Amino acid sequence: MAAALHASTVTEAVNVLDAGSLLAAFGALGVAVVLFAETGLLVGFFLPGDSLLFTAGLLCAPGVGGAVHLALPQVLTAAVVGTLIGSQTGYWIGRRGGRALLAQGRSRKLQEGAARAEEYLARYGHAKAIVLARFVPIVRTVLNPLAGALNVPARTFALWQVVGGLIWAIGLTLAGYALGSSVPNVDRYLLPVVALVVLVSLSPIAVEVLRSRKQRGADGAAAEPTDAPDHATMPPAP
Repeated sequence: MAAALHASTVTEAVNVLDAGSLLAAFGALGVAVVLFAETGLLVGFFLPGDSLLFTAGLLCAPGVGGAVHLALPQVLTAAVVGTLIGSQTGYWIGRRGGRALLAQGRSRKLQEGAARAEEYLARYGHAKAIVLARFVPIVRTVLNPLAGALNVPARTFALWQVVGGLIWAIGLTLAGYALGSSVPNVDRYLLPVVALVVLVSLSPIAVEVLRSRKQRGADGAAAEPTDAPDHATMPPAP
């Protein structure tokens, strides 16, 4: 009875938006589940994939204290399995559901992410867009079903989502592990470090917003009629 009550209390206390809370409650299994939801299910666009991977790697480092200590091989395995299976699931959901599936989403962020994902595919091509999308929150959630809906070849998607997924999942985890191994007592600064990772992960979105605004301003300026007379078409003076 007491054990069940304790488990219930722990579950209720979990904050799905906080990487530390998720890892303390579920460990490496939480990494796999969260990455699967973020990359495979449209409802997971708000989950903290970047900060979760970095924090998990940090908590694997020797000498890092705190409420939880994770094993690096388990975290890497969970990260790779969760993100690769999640992305492939998202692709097949889009392949079966089509663009109507994305149109049903009511979240403004989700719709904006879909627009950016489609822009990535059009601008960079399939391979580069699939890899780059891994590093952009929300876009990495939406691009997988969008690629399926747009009939991106299954082999092309599978190849490049594996490449991007391995770079993203392993790279961020090892970055956290390297920081925890090289900086003594880094766990004392866990919150500021995770906040910095979140800011860095959001920087691509900020760059895209600024670029879009600049482009709209340039297009608007080019579309404005000029009041100056066109000397080339004026009749010659008598």
